[in-house]
Amino acid sequence: MLIDPRTPVVVGVGQVADSIDDPGYRRLSSVELAAAAARRAIEDTAAEFAGVAASIEVIAGVRQFEISAPVTAPLGRSDNYPRSVARRLGIDPAHAVLEVVGGQGPQHLVTEFASAIAAGRLESVLVMGSDAISTERLYADRDDKPDFSETAPGQLEDRGFGYESFIDENLVRHGVMGAPTQYGLLENARRARVGASPEDYRQQMAELFAPFTAVAAKNPLAASPVVRTAEELATVTASNRMICDPYPRLLVARDLVNLGAAVALMSVAAARRLGVPPEKWVYLRGHADLVEQPLLARPDLGAAPTAAAAAREALRVAGIGFDEVATFDLYSCFPVAVFNFCDGTGLAVDDPRGLTVTGGLPFFGGPGNNYSMHAIAETVAGARAEPGTFGLVGANGGIMSKYSVGVYSTAAANWSPDRSAQLQQEVAAMPVVPHRSRTEGRARIETYTVRHEADPKSGLVIGRLAADGSRFVARIDPESLAAVADPLGHDIQVTADENGNTAVVVN
Repeated sequence: MLIDPRTPVVVGVGQVADSIDDPGYRRLSSVELAAAAARRAIEDTAAEFAGVAASIEVIAGVRQFEISAPVTAPLGRSDNYPRSVARRLGIDPAHAVLEVVGGQGPQHLVTEFASAIAAGRLESVLVMGSDAISTERLYADRDDKPDFSETAPGQLEDRGFGYESFIDENLVRHGVMGAPTQYGLLENARRARVGASPEDYRQQMAELFAPFTAVAAKNPLAASPVVRTAEELATVTASNRMICDPYPRLLVARDLVNLGAAVALMSVAAARRLGVPPEKWVYLRGHADLVEQPLLARPDLGAAPTAAAAAREALRVAGIGFDEVATFDLYSCFPVAVFNFCDGTGLAVDDPRGLTVTGGLPFFGGPGNNYSMHAIAETVAGARAEPGTFGLVGANGGIMSKYSVGVYSTAAANWSPDRSAQLQQEVAAMPVVPHRSRTEGRARIETYTVRHEADPKSGLVIGRLAADGSRFVARIDPESLAAVADPLGHDIQVTADENGNTAVVVN
């Protein structure tokens, strides 16, 4: 097959960890973790390091937690994360990019710049990300804390936080903030749809994630390399305490990690010129990026159909079906993100191919927005180890708000564009549920969550007003929810004031 020299290929991947429990712990900053991973990605090309490094025209960074909100970084931070990483590599790319918040970021950036390479606008790009959350929390209040502050001059395309794509003033006012709270609402909405009791559903979540622990146990970079049974994951104990209903600790993403990962992309022409061996080339055979409807507008709060739509489109571009995929890595911050993909595509939750190549966010670790860069790195390594096979990465961001899919293989093919823009127009035309920021009257609970770790413990409901079926969010006393066996579908009375909506259970 004659390959267009502009065809993009992944030529190098790199991953690093700096566990605080490791004897060789080095207190690496986010910048240092990303730089170490990027160095490994360049080395992974098996070409001359200096030549590959010098060829990089764009360095794109996934936004780490310490720069994902307008808050103070406890140990300081770089004012130009991508340029700080580039400086450690001894390079000065023409363009530096800092991506918006969201776990879709790694795959979205790979697809974006692969497309730019295919169009002939670029030849060589480095995409990287990292988080040093464990170190930041360990040293935040200590006198011997390291100082990670630095200034890095140079151009930066800072794309902003991007929260406006999935958070609005109404959600913020009512405290629909923080991933466990947001996903707890989604999870219980799905539980309502499948008709499971709280106990049965917790078991289903645990059975979904138990195989992930076996993969994590074999991964030397995993934060929790321990095989666990579904019973262990489902049983609430002092060490597996409830975080946010319906989640005990072991079923949520583990953010206490120090991890970095990077991907080097270039055109086939550049790879040939720089001496990257063809056996290192992995093609992005399929790709798609879609944005879901706003949270309160969705017909089903427990589903985000765009994840399945993005997967189907990526596979269409790749020219294969689900049965031809050898490996999957589905974003697994919480069970509902995996269930949603499987519900929408028909992929069995116990598919023998497995649903993760890393071990998943609760067990491998959830390094801020950068988890899927590790999934891409593992998928690329797997594609090289089994030439001609296909691996799918599904990357989720926001409140199941954004989904990016990549399909990787050593099987050569010219770049093929996707129809994401057209599909996004179809999403925009879909029916929506009317919703109110302020409401009063009789209603029923559509979904709920209780924040067990909040002080004091607090509750939230999303409900439907009896008068017109419009949707709203309201605060609720957890004791009011505890008064009924299962709050889903229960009647409530809602009142409103300047602070928002408040609900109480009607007996």
